[in-house]
Amino acid sequence: MSTRHLVDPALIALLDVFPQIDVSPEGLAGAREVVKMLEPEALGTGDGLAVRAEERMIDGPQGPASLRVWIVQPEAAATGPRGAIVHFHGGGYVIGRPEGSLPFLRATAVAQDCVIVSVDYRLAPETTWQGATEDGMAALTWTVSHAAALGIDPARVGVMGESAGGGLAACVALIARDRGAPKLAFQNLLYPMLDDRTVTRADQNPVTGEFIWTRESNRHGWTAWLGHAPGAEGVSPHAAPARATDLAGLPRTWIAVGGLDLFLEEDTDYALRLNRAQVPVDFAIYPGGYHAFDLSPAGDVAARLNADRQAALARGLRG
Repeated sequence: MSTRHLVDPALIALLDVFPQIDVSPEGLAGAREVVKMLEPEALGTGDGLAVRAEERMIDGPQGPASLRVWIVQPEAAATGPRGAIVHFHGGGYVIGRPEGSLPFLRATAVAQDCVIVSVDYRLAPETTWQGATEDGMAALTWTVSHAAALGIDPARVGVMGESAGGGLAACVALIARDRGAPKLAFQNLLYPMLDDRTVTRADQNPVTGEFIWTRESNRHGWTAWLGHAPGAEGVSPHAAPARATDLAGLPRTWIAVGGLDLFLEEDTDYALRLNRAQVPVDFAIYPGGYHAFDLSPAGDVAARLNADRQAALARGLRG
């Protein structure tokens, strides 16, 4: 059964031109090249924004100057310490780089008058989840420990990500809570990839997962990330946040997902369990939205999502 008739009419145009990306083991190398070709120019984007974007190597789990990040911040002089966001790009845990997110990050740095550190975490299957989550924690710890040099308030640092990046941000939030530091102000999760069991459920939702990121893609992504097939017993919540049985003590959270997105039900369940754990949570479902629909240049539903995300970031960055 096709769900195309359920897509918001304004989002059809993007759906028709969105590239088909094969993240199977056989197609992964080609998929990475396709995604790289779609990246905007990291600098000189012509957006007219007064933003400074700097590529830097910072200390990471593999040693000094071993982790690549982009630091994005307004060029205007700050009137005081800024809030900060540690950002993780999407790509099913197997593709993508920070460069693909730079237009959004540049606009967000100006809109929120904040500093953003976007992490080039190690991808699967070359590195399974332990490596990427430690990269994320290293970037978060570095950001907080360099607060004075970065001109940020260490009490107003949050994590943010899209899709797999949202999942990684949720992993980092759980790890930071379990280790007792650094303390996060918020997590901003756009259609996060949280639960490996979604593809193994017997009662599959018939209206989700047809477009952009399918069940087949999800199975490939989780298999690479975990190092084994999804759905097995004993998966760490630091790899799949939906596996966490205790969500108490996490920072205030914003989660958004489209009504046709494969991650609809896992994101809904996570939001409800955060609420039960007394975590302040904003959650929204956008009818007619498929995975990554926010990239559409047209349509009220995409504009509403992007405005809602910026409003949530403003609340989180206020501390």
